[in-house]
Amino acid sequence: MAGATPTSEPIDEELPPIERSGSVRWTICALLFVATSINYMDRQVISILKPTLEHSIGMTEIGYGYVVDAFQLAYATGLLLAGRFVDKVGTRVGYMVIMAVWSLSAMGHALANTVLEFGAARLCLGLGESGNFPAAIKTVAEWFPQSERSLATGIFNSGANLGAVLAPLLVPWVTLHYGWHAAFLITGTFSAVWIFWWYRNYRKPADHPTLTGAELRYIYQEAAAKMGPQVPWRRLLGLRQTWAFSIGKLLTDPIWWFYLFWLPSYFSARFHLDLAHLGLPLIVVYNASAIGSVGGGWLPAPFRKLGMSAPQARLAAMLLCACLVLPIFSLTHLASEWFAISVLSLAAAAHQGWSANLFTTASDMFPRSAVGSVTGIGGMAGSAGGALLAFYAGHILQLTHSYASLFAIAGTAYLLALAIMYALAPGLKKVELAV
Repeated sequence: MAGATPTSEPIDEELPPIERSGSVRWTICALLFVATSINYMDRQVISILKPTLEHSIGMTEIGYGYVVDAFQLAYATGLLLAGRFVDKVGTRVGYMVIMAVWSLSAMGHALANTVLEFGAARLCLGLGESGNFPAAIKTVAEWFPQSERSLATGIFNSGANLGAVLAPLLVPWVTLHYGWHAAFLITGTFSAVWIFWWYRNYRKPADHPTLTGAELRYIYQEAAAKMGPQVPWRRLLGLRQTWAFSIGKLLTDPIWWFYLFWLPSYFSARFHLDLAHLGLPLIVVYNASAIGSVGGGWLPAPFRKLGMSAPQARLAAMLLCACLVLPIFSLTHLASEWFAISVLSLAAAAHQGWSANLFTTASDMFPRSAVGSVTGIGGMAGSAGGALLAFYAGHILQLTHSYASLFAIAGTAYLLALAIMYALAPGLKKVELAV
């Protein structure tokens, strides 16, 4: 491929043991966890309020699908720009700007009273929120050695699940007491505190005032610590590894978007749950997904103990997660609310385990200087897939009121994605990008 050749060195090259003294990197991971929690609280408010908005402003399934499309398409565009933006200005400044934009957009939903106005607000929110994962993945690449990246990614990614749990706890209560407009304002304070916290605590490892020499050496123990050259999108798009990561996101990210934006509606339609009773099923599902996110990040470790290389262990973990999603095929035939919750909990946990490892393949295959851009390209593909699925979901639900085909798509996406990824980038070969 143009400008790149696979490296001949294995990803899991044996290195001399280095003391792990210090824990500053895990404080940085905690900052990413909180940012991701706020990110998901902001984006989930509208899905919880969907039944309310259907009655208050006459939002239809197709109208809701268009509102979700506005978010997804803006998110897709923003990811491409955000990845490059973070690579250019750095994670410290870039993350603060990103957080400020999406938080103001989220609160702006309180001014909307029509489907068109909600679409405009969601478009702005998508542009702002698109920067979270490129910035977070780049931060992990800067602060963690390769052996810890999937765990760190799993931990911060589980913030999505905390946000998704907190939203159904806060939003119904705020809505019932103060109205749905107020529900869109609840996370503004959290965002302001986080921006100050990030500004005070974040530096690159080499510039951090409290980082010990031992921890700095541990972070930089591998060759992957080299930043490498800045690479234009044109060259990244010529790499099989970029396409492997992007297709994996294209096929599987939409499933999580579907869970996030349509599960409240599914429980309301299938089991007749009102706003006051939607919280518990969502809390159970998203708590399970939090376990899946952290567990998925840890999952390659036992495969390594079986003698697998790091890439083999990553792919084995992804295969297991893909298989754990399969019971979702049975969902439309289940009459019990709690059986449905159990199946969805397993599927959501498996998705997050898959996602933690999929995100980490970007830093496995690319130097740090390209991670933000590659993550942005892949995220753009995932969000574009989410827009297509949202368009389909809105129309198929308006027409048939059945979720069967949507759950069938959810069940098959992961195995298909894994097969294509393996064909394009067997062994997750690392690339060296020439200057």
